[in-house]
Amino acid sequence: MAGLTAARELERTGVGVTVLEARQRPGGRILNHVFDDGVTVEVGGQWVGPTQNHVLGLIDELGLETFPSYDHGDYIVSIEGHVKRFSGDTFGLPPHVLLEAAVAQKRLERMAASVPLDQPWTAAKAPAWDGQTFESWLRGNLRLERTRQFFRLVTTAIFSAEASQLSLLHFLFYCRSGGMLDRLLGTAGGAQERRVVGGTQQVADALATDLRTMVRYDEPVRSISQGSAGCEVRTDAKTYDADGVVVAIPQHLIGAVHFDPPLPPRRRQLIQSVPMGAVIKCIARYDRPFWREEDLAGFAASLDHPVSLVFDNSPPDAACGLLLGFIEGGHARRASLLTTEARRELVVGCFIDLIGPRATDVVDYVDLDWAAEPWTGGCYGGHLGPGVWTQLGPELRRPFERVSWAGTETATEWNGYIDGAVASGLRAAHEQLSEPPGVQPSDP
Repeated sequence: MAGLTAARELERTGVGVTVLEARQRPGGRILNHVFDDGVTVEVGGQWVGPTQNHVLGLIDELGLETFPSYDHGDYIVSIEGHVKRFSGDTFGLPPHVLLEAAVAQKRLERMAASVPLDQPWTAAKAPAWDGQTFESWLRGNLRLERTRQFFRLVTTAIFSAEASQLSLLHFLFYCRSGGMLDRLLGTAGGAQERRVVGGTQQVADALATDLRTMVRYDEPVRSISQGSAGCEVRTDAKTYDADGVVVAIPQHLIGAVHFDPPLPPRRRQLIQSVPMGAVIKCIARYDRPFWREEDLAGFAASLDHPVSLVFDNSPPDAACGLLLGFIEGGHARRASLLTTEARRELVVGCFIDLIGPRATDVVDYVDLDWAAEPWTGGCYGGHLGPGVWTQLGPELRRPFERVSWAGTETATEWNGYIDGAVASGLRAAHEQLSEPPGVQPSDP
């Protein structure tokens, strides 16, 4: 999405662009799956919501439609083996746990509000916050283990990584980037509010189709050379000459590209320090959304199960029922060792425990382990551990001569989301349109 957006923006100014895509399709972390009966689901990124103005504007511009995520009825929570229904935003927590969680949330959000999105390393307390993990903060500031467990669930839900893998500063930056925790976690009024009719891959497909420029698939870039005359970009199939390059891939994959001259040492250190989260997205198809008949929203959160979150993912006409489950963080790394059949049994078992015995009657099933995707290496996005923001943060968006960096990990707002990817592509395109120091303008 970042690369396609950058190409579209550059093309609009009359610049000739070639898009080199390692996969045999556009979209990166966006991907649709079509069941045998024609029902389309997203096994990649899917939701859009309020304040995500870049992607919402793009969807409107491309003539696509959205529909609200289903969010009517009671929710389900599983804590210490007890599964129960709840309503509202209590997550079914006992009052004393809910109180401590609310106080902690307000404190975290006050801290997050002081983190500059364009330069998180300049926050007044950045050294202290970046010198510890979010897990260490939870252990040092929360009295109740159940409250800690709740925030660990929140962490894996947002980052698909464990609280022990993130610096506290990164957690705070990310919270502010997405409009704080209620918006990040919410359905109505939150990041999970709406979906694209026909699946989000339509956005990427429409962008690729709309481009007048050349889009080359199955051409991973092997090397980028820069000189006074421009750039030379090599793939296995061909060598391309260019005035400038936008690199729009996950940070850890940049290390697989040979650069001449070499990347600066700090940039090389950075790309070794932004690992991807681990998530397996799992979808079970049913004849109908039976949970709605029981006044359930189809949403469940579990502190006990490998599937930590469940959503109603049914199509807008409810022609069938779709339950979406996420296996995240450590659970995903363990489940990745299983066969698809074994994962299906594991996931359906979780659905039965959380949604009810009628979840047994699965018509079809699909899952995707994003850590197994070679041109992604994980989802939802990359995260920064202790010390990375304060020591290497300035390198994240700093251009390297004629090379600009894009991708949702480089976004200031909605970092890690589709909207952040689109915004990063626009920024990188504008960097290319502003001639870098020492580079003389040339014809498009």
